[in-house]
Amino acid sequence: MTNANNLTGSAGFSDSKKHYPVLDGLRGVAAVLVVMFHVMETFTGGDNQKQIINHGYLAVDFFFVLSGFVIGYAYDDRWGKMTLGGFFKRRLIRLHPMIIAGMIVGAILFYFQESPWMPAIAQTSIARMLLIMLIGFTLVPVPVSMDIRGWTEMHPLDGPAWSLFFEYIGNILYAFIFRFVPNWILGIFVALCGAALVHFAVFGPQGDVIGGWSLDPVQLKLGFIRLLYPFFAGLLLSRVVKPGRLSNAFLWCSLLLVIIFSVPRIGGVDHKWMNGLYVAFSIIVLFPLIVYMGASADEKEAQPSRIIKFLGDLSYPLYITHYPIIYFFTAWVSHHQELVTSGSTADLLKLVAAGIGVLVSSITLAWLCFRFYDVPVRKWLTKKWMGK
Repeated sequence: MTNANNLTGSAGFSDSKKHYPVLDGLRGVAAVLVVMFHVMETFTGGDNQKQIINHGYLAVDFFFVLSGFVIGYAYDDRWGKMTLGGFFKRRLIRLHPMIIAGMIVGAILFYFQESPWMPAIAQTSIARMLLIMLIGFTLVPVPVSMDIRGWTEMHPLDGPAWSLFFEYIGNILYAFIFRFVPNWILGIFVALCGAALVHFAVFGPQGDVIGGWSLDPVQLKLGFIRLLYPFFAGLLLSRVVKPGRLSNAFLWCSLLLVIIFSVPRIGGVDHKWMNGLYVAFSIIVLFPLIVYMGASADEKEAQPSRIIKFLGDLSYPLYITHYPIIYFFTAWVSHHQELVTSGSTADLLKLVAAGIGVLVSSITLAWLCFRFYDVPVRKWLTKKWMGK
């Protein structure tokens, strides 16, 4: 997740600018919806026509818009008193501790995830798994030949880390190139990236932008398509648009996210372009609009409520640690297919209870990581690396 630019006081140790707490809270809303999306995905059998919260995967693209916006807001006017090294230290302090935590959680749960749906686990030695964990600590993607699960992920212990890999690429491009680029050139670049996004979503074979997590040419291309427009559209938005004043911004933006993610698959298998058009419109138009609305929250939301602050604090830890629990849940479902196929109310209630348990467990783990690991480690790193 790219949901990695929390500016609240508990997370943004070095920043003194005005915070956008509503944007932090929206990141948390999207992270919770991602967990729910992945829970429900377990019952689809790979058929995205059946998926409930059908467009929940678009949370990644929303995170990229948020990241670009906050990066531009936080750093564009600070380069006169900040070095490249200082910028990358700040980004590493913000992002990397939880990347390491996500890999450790994935390693701890790895052998509990064995199932026919994850065939490579049983053949994976502990030494090989630990090697993948150590590589994962660096966020260097592994090739398909090193897959230890069978899902061709670049980070087999913690699948969502692929989006943090692209988040880092976005940060690198910003620091070395795009902080120098004038707005008119950035606008042309964003327009071209938007055209590439529309072309893939509307005219491509999928009718969506699902993918980006594998180290092969097709998946890498999709990963860059998903990164470049949202991230740099968010950067451009931070430069050219002055936020207004909107009452109840968190409520309205949250409702929009829930609606966008929950719209069923459009067009069926015969008219995939219709779903692709919806996806492209959501990323190109609706997500920047939501970010603008969130940044325009009025003075009443300048001091965030407990729920907004909780969601903001929870957002990144939840996104980066929940998927090992989803792997475990997927394995459990594969071993209890009779509950899925029986059609009885009692079995349905068992599945619902299990799904709720995954959501509660994921939120609990994320909060524990934030409270007892992420905040203390980032404070220590800030003191050690950044000094005053």
